[in-house]
Amino acid sequence: MIRVLVVDDQFLIRAGLVALLRAAPGIEVVGEATDGESAVEAAASVRPDVILMDIRMPGTDGISATERILTAASAAPGGAEPPRILVLTTFDLDQYVYEALRAGASGFLLKDAGPERLLAAVAGVAGGDMLFAPSVTRRLIEAYFHASSPVPDAPADLEVLTAREREVLKLIATGMSNPEIADRLFISEATVKTHFNRTMTKLDLGSRAQAVVLAYECGLVIPGSP
Repeated sequence: MIRVLVVDDQFLIRAGLVALLRAAPGIEVVGEATDGESAVEAAASVRPDVILMDIRMPGTDGISATERILTAASAAPGGAEPPRILVLTTFDLDQYVYEALRAGASGFLLKDAGPERLLAAVAGVAGGDMLFAPSVTRRLIEAYFHASSPVPDAPADLEVLTAREREVLKLIATGMSNPEIADRLFISEATVKTHFNRTMTKLDLGSRAQAVVLAYECGLVIPGSP
């Protein structure tokens, strides 16, 4: 079962999401929250696998909540997997979503997405497919990375990576999937995953989307390039 926490300050939207998820096989709604502060508390209490996080909420917004939840999860004893956070937004080119991806969110979904796409997104991020709709995510990153400040505690360059690790990271940042990268580089998909996992560890990153943001901000990928 995929354990899901639903966070949205609008009752009708939250209730609709909960009803849809509860009707789906293999998904259990383990909690609801009406703002970022209650989301942080609920995440610590119910330990969900996936969090559907509204990005714009009064008080503590989805960005701050994402940062606090993932920071707390990384500091927790026992090495438990942190929850995958899928942020919900009305607009695909949204500065708030960009900041959430930088904070470690696994991806984002438009609120007008259909039921099948929502359920596929939940299943995808729960299974480790951390970058949902990579082509849209790339447009979002290209639209906003110039105005951003450096990623906190990120290395100034990518010299800690091997040449192959940099190559894999660059292809991921352009929106390619692991199988596509494996075909491009004539290596196995397992080898792609190994290179990327080592990259994540070396750069102290928490999600695939966060790695894409860093690839742009470090100049590994140039906005507008093919």
